[in-house]
Amino acid sequence: MPAERLLPTPEAEDLLALVTEIARDELKPRASADEEAENFPRDLFTLIGKSGLLGLPYAERWGGADLPYEVYLQALEEIASAWMTVGVGLSVHTMSCYALAHYGTDEQRDRWLPDMLGGELLGAYALSETQAGSDAAALTTRARLTGDEYQVNGTKAWITHAGVADFYTTMVRTGEGSHGVSCLLVDSSAPGLSAAPRERKMGLTGSPTAQLIFDNAAVPADRLIGEEGAGLRIALSSLSSGRLGIAACAVGLAQAALDEAVEYAKGRTQFGRPIIEFQGLEFLLADMAATVESARATYLDAARRRDRGLDFQRQSSIAKLIATDGAMKVTTDAVQVLGGAGYTRDFPVERYMREAKVPQIFEGTNQIQRMLIARSLKGA
Repeated sequence: MPAERLLPTPEAEDLLALVTEIARDELKPRASADEEAENFPRDLFTLIGKSGLLGLPYAERWGGADLPYEVYLQALEEIASAWMTVGVGLSVHTMSCYALAHYGTDEQRDRWLPDMLGGELLGAYALSETQAGSDAAALTTRARLTGDEYQVNGTKAWITHAGVADFYTTMVRTGEGSHGVSCLLVDSSAPGLSAAPRERKMGLTGSPTAQLIFDNAAVPADRLIGEEGAGLRIALSSLSSGRLGIAACAVGLAQAALDEAVEYAKGRTQFGRPIIEFQGLEFLLADMAATVESARATYLDAARRRDRGLDFQRQSSIAKLIATDGAMKVTTDAVQVLGGAGYTRDFPVERYMREAKVPQIFEGTNQIQRMLIARSLKGA
């Protein structure tokens, strides 16, 4: 059953109706086959962009919709419930635009942001490296300014959209220590930039993930976002908002698994009765519903704090932790409800279960989220 939503305005209700229609008619019918074939649905990102959905939380001046984060996240949840690859891709793209939108100059934003928000360009966020995942300050990809260009050398790892993105919001080392990281908006056509073969993944097989290789890659100096040395601050600020996107995606995935489990339990008969009438399954489904709705309330609380200009970093970590752990549990339980059928590819719940694992890992592992939450409680 569709999620019941409390939206702030009639315009937001109309937007969610449009998103639900696109998710139902354009995304869901293709999801299983394209994931099986490991096809990246670039055309759908163009469609979403042309529908005005790639720039929902950004300013109208540059082609965004200037909507509250609580509305954007609920739209994102609807998309992820139909197809997780597209939901995660939209979340990554939104985070990839964050540095330019919040730290770029007006000249930079006028030049690049309209195409980034309008569907012409697709983004990727390049922070992680093989030895710098949770420890972002340990990154080693280095950029040296020579004349009016940066020469960039190094390798980024686990980059969503590597090889298919049009731009990469990239954190590079321009100095030493935590204050020696800078942010470059790298065009995919930069000489010396290439992507390694795609990783072979457990889930989200339609979403390309690969290493990004910089071999004396030439990046114009005017693509520096913010000042040199501000990169780590930009990256961490981006991640606080990005984690809410992943939380919303996880809730959408869990909602899809719950819906599938309920529908199956209503139609499956054992001992002359639909199995949904057996208390063991009733309680299991009730717990799944409670998990989904609790996680949704958690990410919405964090989003509303963000919309009011309040500090939301702890709430962002809590939302990411609760929503992604919850999605792992709900999708696992959905497979259990379907029994043997749930373990086959004839039903999507086995795919949902595989897809639920990686949100516990990216945008900061859930162990890192627990560390951040605990640190905030100590006032550190």
